[in-house]
Amino acid sequence: MSNILPDEIPVFPLSGVLLLPRGVLPLNIFEPRYLAMVDHALKTHRLIGMIQPKDDGGIHDVGCAGRITAFEETGDGRYLITLTGVSRFRVAEETAQREGFRNVKTDLRGFALDTEPAGCLDINRSGLTTLLEEYFDLQGLSCSWERVKDAPDERLITCLSMVCPFSPQEKQALLEAVDRKSTRLNSSH
Repeated sequence: MSNILPDEIPVFPLSGVLLLPRGVLPLNIFEPRYLAMVDHALKTHRLIGMIQPKDDGGIHDVGCAGRITAFEETGDGRYLITLTGVSRFRVAEETAQREGFRNVKTDLRGFALDTEPAGCLDINRSGLTTLLEEYFDLQGLSCSWERVKDAPDERLITCLSMVCPFSPQEKQALLEAVDRKSTRLNSSH
């Protein structure tokens, strides 16, 4: 597992944004320091760590590294990128800033399963769909229920975790869950 991520990666502290392993996150990059971060990642390992900032200006201890899998330059100086989640990491230490963006040394202990697809999580789909329909209705959200029905368990849980309007603290708790089954909905609930 030691060669999945380099020892040091740039991080993008963004409140309320969650990236999970194998999740897909589109980003609109426009601040000069983050444009420089993307340039750096493209020249090196194409990895950026998404991490929740703390109110005091610090960052949380756990983030998720994503590989830049799509890149587009706009005519007005922005980058439209897509990150695909690779693995969660623990911040071993924050290192010197480079061109205004933050960097951390990564520790992957405890995240060995992040690189392995989960397969079937034995989700009670009927119960989950009922809860989702109620939740989406209350939140005024729309959904393609046919896509929900056809989605593999892991993809469904990952997408829901990333797109539902949870608080930053709730998203951090999802990121730090021990494994995928810790967040599952099964028939006993």
